Amino acid sequence: MATRHPTPAKIMQLGIGFWGSKTLLSAIELGLFTELAKGPLTLEELIKRLNLHPRSARDFFDALVALGMLRRTGARYTNTAETALFLDRAKPSYVGGMLEMSNARLYRFWGSLTEALRTGKPQNEVKAGEDFFGTLYADPQRLEGFLKAMTGLSQGTARVMAKKFPWKKYRSFIDIGCAQGGVAVEIALAHKHLMGGGMDLPVVRAVFDSYTRAKGVDGRLRFHPGDFFKDPLPKTDVLIMGHILHDWNLEEKMILLRKAYDALPAGGALIVHEALIDDARKQNAFGLLMSLNMLIETHGGFDFTGADCRKWMKEVGFRRARVERLAGPDGMVVGYK
Repeated sequence: MATRHPTPAKIMQLGIGFWGSKTLLSAIELGLFTELAKGPLTLEELIKRLNLHPRSARDFFDALVALGMLRRTGARYTNTAETALFLDRAKPSYVGGMLEMSNARLYRFWGSLTEALRTGKPQNEVKAGEDFFGTLYADPQRLEGFLKAMTGLSQGTARVMAKKFPWKKYRSFIDIGCAQGGVAVEIALAHKHLMGGGMDLPVVRAVFDSYTRAKGVDGRLRFHPGDFFKDPLPKTDVLIMGHILHDWNLEEKMILLRKAYDALPAGGALIVHEALIDDARKQNAFGLLMSLNMLIETHGGFDFTGADCRKWMKEVGFRRARVERLAGPDGMVVGYK
């Protein structure tokens, strides 16, 4: 039997993985997939439509073919089934908002990961004395783009959550840190008996109201303005915190969990959904990398395992808590009061 000898192939593939990543991000920035949604195009047509220099355009498009992001039949390029559905800006299924933000901001900040690991300090706009989120929330157009990105990040997870959680036992819910309202809308669409809503900073109201109205659920979803650290959480049967807890240090996480416990009635439930790290901390690479992203982006945030969250929930008083996988790397921890 032949002995397998180690090769550097896997190491090299991971080490230069940013080549493929940036190729995809640039394609999204250029609007390539949205342009191809209108119909197949030749190399020359794409160069003209996207205003590219001809030198490396062919390599660029063919690299996307090799990466599985485009198809080429004869001389014409087309989207794949996935890029046609998820990367066409004209479709409601577009998830590129998060990738656009990654391209515009995170790509360069991750270049300072080594410094972050040595100092424990964020490497984003804070490093230059800027307040990214303060500036973001003061600019309505940029804010709407960011909130749409959050919808893209959570929409698939929300649809699975709408199926897996026993919503028939409850009558109301509130999504804390609701952004555009993507999670609340998916749950409301799946369960007509539910009344619900979302809580976020007051400036988010117009975006939330517009989105819920467009989806036809504005009669059942209400916006609750407030700061979830400073203000009481709304009273409801079920509270949801999605991609919220990982922004904060452990002390702050516990404050939010206690506030959720206090706001719920006996028999109520808290759903925490994140890219939960697997308990053995060996498999969910996305969850672990997201935790490194919290190092880049926040002063104390970190991601966690399902077991971690269950333990914290029990410490604040929840009588039991369970963990369930959702879509992709995401999972939810459900605490019952």
